[in-house]
Amino acid sequence: MTGSLQIKKDTYYMVLNLYGSDGKRKPKWISTGLPVKGNKKRAEKMLRDCLQEYEQQELSPKYRIDIRFSDWVRHWLEDIRPRIDAVTWKQYEEVAVAHVLPYFDESELPLCNVTRQSLQDFIDCKRTNGRKDGKGGLSPVSLRHFRNVLNQSLKLAVRNDMIPSNPCDGLVLPKLEHREFAFYTGDQLQTMLDAVKDEPLYPLLRVAAIYGLRRSELLGLRWDSIDFTANTLSVKHTVVQHREVFCKDKTKNASSRRTLPLTPDVRKLLMDIKAAETRNRRLFGGAYNDNAYIFKWEDGRPYVPDYITRRFRELMAKHGLPKIRFHDLRHSCASLMIAQGFTLKDIQEWLGHANITMTANVYSHLDMGRKQTIAESLAGTFL
Repeated sequence: MTGSLQIKKDTYYMVLNLYGSDGKRKPKWISTGLPVKGNKKRAEKMLRDCLQEYEQQELSPKYRIDIRFSDWVRHWLEDIRPRIDAVTWKQYEEVAVAHVLPYFDESELPLCNVTRQSLQDFIDCKRTNGRKDGKGGLSPVSLRHFRNVLNQSLKLAVRNDMIPSNPCDGLVLPKLEHREFAFYTGDQLQTMLDAVKDEPLYPLLRVAAIYGLRRSELLGLRWDSIDFTANTLSVKHTVVQHREVFCKDKTKNASSRRTLPLTPDVRKLLMDIKAAETRNRRLFGGAYNDNAYIFKWEDGRPYVPDYITRRFRELMAKHGLPKIRFHDLRHSCASLMIAQGFTLKDIQEWLGHANITMTANVYSHLDMGRKQTIAESLAGTFL
């Protein structure tokens, strides 16, 4: 419970921060009856006593009993909306609307009655999908998205003195499944690039293979990202899609914002794209979609992220190439760097990972060549 002193008509008033059933703040004004002059300390003591009295009442404030947990999650979504990335908010909303809200709307569980067990029941329900054999439920990754929504909404409730502690602490989730990433070898990458040489997406795929850029980073490349004088390519914009397309002047994390040298072939590739853009702008005239993005259709419309994923899958099938995801080109770039003897630190900086631990978790199992050298060296010690 929080509150403050306010002055109205030369009198101190205590303003208590209460909340209605909709989760919205509804301040309660209580007159102290004390004139402002000479009574500040007495008014402060009255406020402290009043807050303590409310906190000690078993059912106080009564609004806590009235707020359903599902309504509080709705309040939390609106509360955080102005302060977080639009894509992140969309993801939170999708999880809440599809899973959290239907479950807790049906149970009508009050916020004050949320316990770790009630949250665990929700997680277990989603994990098993109601089946005793546990099959058909949602993945450990999805369950962690659910826990994130539960945890953050309840943290807000704690901060606003709606509940004494966060019952989300101690939830048990299934372990994440270890996944082996698919990737192309250097020879397979060359075969893939040769096969798609005449495809419109060839320039994008070549840049993806060399730099290991994320899809969002590739589509976020603008001409201000390229410095032909310094021969550099800077990753500083992204284009992402979650139901709708979002263009952002920021990267996934601080480490993702990086500057890399232009290789001679990529420099020529980009200069050819620039020349083609000039011709297309003249050809389409007023119908040209003028923008600063590098990878786009002939009429200037930027590629949509989902199109890149879908078209890559079609091209691999069309040319009879091994099936991998578009994102696996990033893994292929990393595996090629490992095969050529570059360190995990090199790979972290090239790919823009937040920290080297992530790089090691994802790619250390690929470093078999280096491990083989160690094994042979150790074995030779005992000859």
